[in-house]
Amino acid sequence: DPFDSLLHLESQFYTEGYNQGAADGVLAGRTEGRQLGLEKGYQKFLEAGRLYGRAIVWANRLPSRSSSSSSPQVSPLSAVSTIETETEKKDLPPLPKNPRLEKHITTLYALVETESLSMENTDEAVNDFDDRIKRGQGKAKIIERMVGEKPSGDGEGQSG
Repeated sequence: DPFDSLLHLESQFYTEGYNQGAADGVLAGRTEGRQLGLEKGYQKFLEAGRLYGRAIVWANRLPSRSSSSSSPQVSPLSAVSTIETETEKKDLPPLPKNPRLEKHITTLYALVETESLSMENTDEAVNDFDDRIKRGQGKAKIIERMVGEKPSGDGEGQSG
């Protein structure tokens, strides 16, 4: 029948449109998924770096790790440069000597130390990374309370 192809024209267009839409959807889904993955990965590593930096600062403020000399020796030649940099350089006060505080800081450092954080994209590695960051955030809050610092923004309430 010469009109047979015209009778099936609607189903042919439907099938072509469906297949083309499915292929476009897969491509758009991959692109969107990759963008979301990069964004979330960046946020996670930013938080890990922030906690790592705070752990280093706190560790260097511990009394056992601070310099033993209370008054630094200044040579007459460096006195001029010292006066210029004194206004820019501010030393943080040492933390109180407290074994619990030192243990918390050491644990925080171990949790967020960048060399040991896995960068693999497996379920187990991602879950381990998220768990370590959450535990690190908890340790940071404990340390903040112990040293009397104001809580810093840890990015949980931010939308992005």
